[in-house]
Amino acid sequence: MKSEILSLLKNTSDYLSGQKICDTLGVSRTAVWKIIKQLKEEGYVIDSVNNKGYRLLSCPDILSKEEIFSSLELAGTSFVRKIIYLNEVDSTNTRAKLEAENGACDGTLIVADEQTKGKGRRGRSFSSPKGVGIFMTLILKPEILPQKASMLTLIAGLAVCNGIRQVTDLDVKIKWPNDIVYNGKKICGILTEMSAEMDYVNHIVVGIGINVNHSDFPEEIKDVATSLYLETGRTFRRSDLISAVIKEWESYYEIFLKTKDLSLLKEDYNSRMINTNKKVLVIRGDDSYEAVARTIDADGELLVEKDGALVKVMSGEVSVRGVYGYV
Repeated sequence: MKSEILSLLKNTSDYLSGQKICDTLGVSRTAVWKIIKQLKEEGYVIDSVNNKGYRLLSCPDILSKEEIFSSLELAGTSFVRKIIYLNEVDSTNTRAKLEAENGACDGTLIVADEQTKGKGRRGRSFSSPKGVGIFMTLILKPEILPQKASMLTLIAGLAVCNGIRQVTDLDVKIKWPNDIVYNGKKICGILTEMSAEMDYVNHIVVGIGINVNHSDFPEEIKDVATSLYLETGRTFRRSDLISAVIKEWESYYEIFLKTKDLSLLKEDYNSRMINTNKKVLVIRGDDSYEAVARTIDADGELLVEKDGALVKVMSGEVSVRGVYGYV
């Protein structure tokens, strides 16, 4: 009931009478009063006036199941069917895989305020301090072939890129295949993992970590990482970003499921890709070579020009970075 009351308050700019809330939700005035009291204790600034009702004046940057659900509803997306919110977790991807194995439904969203063992691509760690970032994972059960799963990383990249632009106005770019960057530094990482048979997907988890209100970073990553706060001087409500990203994800994912590839999305992706026409270093194990990144194809593979010929690079096999730096 708390998320429903929060949604009602967010959806009106005027006072909302207690009786109107009761009639809408079919609950007692006492129940409404108790929820309002809880919301105030959590940090929501709510004005209460006799014979007028309640008015939400401001929302804090807190994460909770109720806050996220109400923000998703306000954004007009119904993609998320269930939310699991955790104050702390080792990794939202690890928890998501466990939930999926135990029967969690398609469209389940795992969100944590802090990760103690955040996971990055190719076994790397992801800095995940408390109270400043977005650490979330979607559980998906699409009817696609396992070899199509890596494309979801690129779809997530588009969704994050657009979501960040909407909330912050920053012209962020995508570094193929799984990072969002600004001013040459990483602002978001994406990790897609899968459980599958030879020709059947059991589940896919898409993890997204966004540096939102970070004021600093560990010494080992401070030269390649940045945050929305550091780039704008402003702090942001993380639930607003989550809902913006999920709404964009819903739209892109629907398009992907129609074709089971990126044929309708590659032009959009290519227009946002920072690697385009730049020299890159393609790294596969102990081997590497220099090439010029050109475009992605309908399968999400990066086409690079090497010695005058186009070569396909698969995201699951290699790392790609700038010849002289991160991008």
